[in-house]
Formats: sequence, C-alpha cells, structure tokens
Amino acid sequence: MIQIQIINGPNLNLLGKREPEIYGSTSFEDYYNRLRKDFPNVSLHYFQSNHEGDLIDKLHEVGFVYDGIVLNPGAYTHYSYAIADAIKAISVPVVEVHISDINAREDFRKVSVTGDNCKRIISGKGLEGYKLAVEDLLQ
Repeated sequence: MIQIQIINGPNLNLLGKREPEIYGSTSFEDYYNRLRKDFPNVSLHYFQSNHEGDLIDKLHEVGFVYDGIVLNPGAYTHYSYAIADAIKAISVPVVEVHISDINAREDFRKVSVTGDNCKRIISGKGLEGYKLAVEDLLQ
C-alpha cells in the first residue's frame, strides 16, 4: 500500500480556532478524517509539531521509506534552512502546502526557503491543498 506522511508545523494544531478568516473554521483532525476517506487505498499518516527539530526528525524517519510527504512547515517555510536541508537530504518527494496564499500576504511570507527542495508548492487552496498534494504524489 502507498504510504504518504502529512507533516504540519507550528501553530497548525490551532486550525479551526486560529484566525478563521485566513485558515478557516475546520480543525485539521476533522479534515484529515475526510482526506482518509477520499484516499481509501492510501495509507495516510499525520504528524504535527511546533518544534523545528521534531519536524526534521520526522522527515528523516520517513524520508527514505514512504512514497511521499505533504509538508506544511508553517512559519519555518520562510527561514528554516535546516528543514530545507532535511528535504534536500531525503529521497522521498515532498509537496509543500500552504492553506493561505503566501504570495498575497506579508512580504516575509512570500519567500519559501523550504520550497526550493520540494517537488511542488501548493498555496492558497485552503485545506483542499492537502488533497491536491496527495493527488500530485500519486501521479
């Protein structure tokens, strides 16, 4: 069975509560349950952490054995060269996802240092960006 790891970074544990005008009112856990139903033949795994090292450890853990990774590094997108290096070091393709359109927000959010090492960046599609990322990895 195809295995895809979803990794969410800092503050994404607050989806559904945090700035609903930007991120919506659905928790990621609720969306994840729907996503699993959309892909019954895929083994989806979910991990979230507010700590940079934990995200790097998870990339290392699954980055040579799974079939793909969907990554939303949160604010680390814009300055974590450590996460960028971890993505570059692994062999599994990574699709970066952002719920909001990072190009339509503050200037600092328009730069993705992590995205340079990803297969694709999906930005501004809301939570459906995760579904698009899984579909991309399945192709």
